[in-house]
Amino acid sequence: MRLLRFGASILLAMSFLAANATADDAGQKLAQAVYDAPSGDDLASRATMTLVEKGRDPRVREMYSLAVERGPGERWSLTRFTSPADIAGVGLLTKDYPGDENDQWLYLPALDRVRRVSSGRKGGRFVGSDLFFEDLRDREVNMDRHRLIGEEKVGSLLCKVLESVPADADNSVYTKRVRWVHPGTLIPLRVDLFQAHSDAPVKRLMVKRIKKIQGIWTVLDSTMEDLESGHTTRISVAEVKYNQGIPEQLFTSQSLSDANADSRYRP
Repeated sequence: MRLLRFGASILLAMSFLAANATADDAGQKLAQAVYDAPSGDDLASRATMTLVEKGRDPRVREMYSLAVERGPGERWSLTRFTSPADIAGVGLLTKDYPGDENDQWLYLPALDRVRRVSSGRKGGRFVGSDLFFEDLRDREVNMDRHRLIGEEKVGSLLCKVLESVPADADNSVYTKRVRWVHPGTLIPLRVDLFQAHSDAPVKRLMVKRIKKIQGIWTVLDSTMEDLESGHTTRISVAEVKYNQGIPEQLFTSQSLSDANADSRYRP
């Protein structure tokens, strides 16, 4: 009888491990599919960023972004504000390379200088928004351990719930990301972000509107909320263009200080 109970325990443990391995494998495949979803060779977008804080009038900022894909794990992007006057011209250049390597530079027109963003500032807020500098960087699939943890609706759409935990705790300000991925578009419609000081999510990204543009599913309206303060950052995209042949020489720290260098490629 003891031997039978021992055998049953082994079989139960093996079944548990096999189920977890299957869930992990499914999670890895889904994470890779989301990462590999079509995004074009390059893109240009024009958007409005609205910051909402209790007790204050909303602050509205106009901006545009350019990005180029340079191969597996390598993506360069540039974001620049055009209004209001107190932030017009401020730009951020991000270069993500394969692995955990990246460079970021911030241009401050009031000082007429380009400043390198330290890798230690991953948790710094980008121009007072709810977006951390890390949120604006590429994150490759193998930088996290992924697990498919179930299915749940976002609104009326059934999504696969994907949990991602950093393989190296030192390379992220987050301890965990949980994404609600819509399987038809491979777009996360909700993302909960966790940090070490709380068992509850500290930030939440909600996607409000998506549209297929030039054959590519594109997020047009999304909100990042700081769940601890209630502060929110909404980004509404007015126009997007893909595959214009944007030249790579526009993505340098020198061109970052020239607000007219990329004018012909803005939407």
